[in-house]
Amino acid sequence: MTDPQARNTGAHLVYSELKRRILSLELKPGERIYEPAMANELQVSRTPLREAIRRLISESLLEQQPTGGVLVPVLDERAISELYDVRAALESLMAREACANATAEDLEELRGIVARNAALVDFADEAMKYGVALHAAIARIAGNSWAQRFHGQISSHVERYRYFTNNAPERRDEALANHRLLVDAIASKDAEKAARIAFDHVIGARDETLRVISQQGLDIS
Repeated sequence: MTDPQARNTGAHLVYSELKRRILSLELKPGERIYEPAMANELQVSRTPLREAIRRLISESLLEQQPTGGVLVPVLDERAISELYDVRAALESLMAREACANATAEDLEELRGIVARNAALVDFADEAMKYGVALHAAIARIAGNSWAQRFHGQISSHVERYRYFTNNAPERRDEALANHRLLVDAIASKDAEKAARIAFDHVIGARDETLRVISQQGLDIS
């Protein structure tokens, strides 16, 4: 008899790998997922693959077509704007709440992340990793479980669009400066300032993403 736990673990591993490929744009927007080929490529049976696909469809990271096919969602400028607008509101809320909750240990953690971000700001992937880590830490410190849940979902989608902005050194420097200001505001327990910095930081990322796309289009080939 098949072990349900082993099957679920297999589905989670397939889910994680497919999600990584979608968010990194390794699976191209608009690309169709062919189950037999993908199962063979990942060396798994169709059952865990289908479970993973259903989960990704529920998260809107894959799309079920009326014909039955499954596609990677196309990149869309309107979706970009909407995602970043919602994320800006959530980041602002969590920055405000982090001001009330941050301990000395929390502030030490945030400053450590910013320091590593600064040390690696010339390296796009590393800079992005520590930027993501900072926002995740602030979300945890804020302690708002619903905001943290929605933030995690939105961040997954936003990650697809970092392709268009993360390679610009000027944008990485600007993001680092914003991160420093944000941590300083949280340390000072200035909730209004922290909320404003967090909101403006995300809106700046939105505007840069849209600017780059308007120049080069959505072609990622």
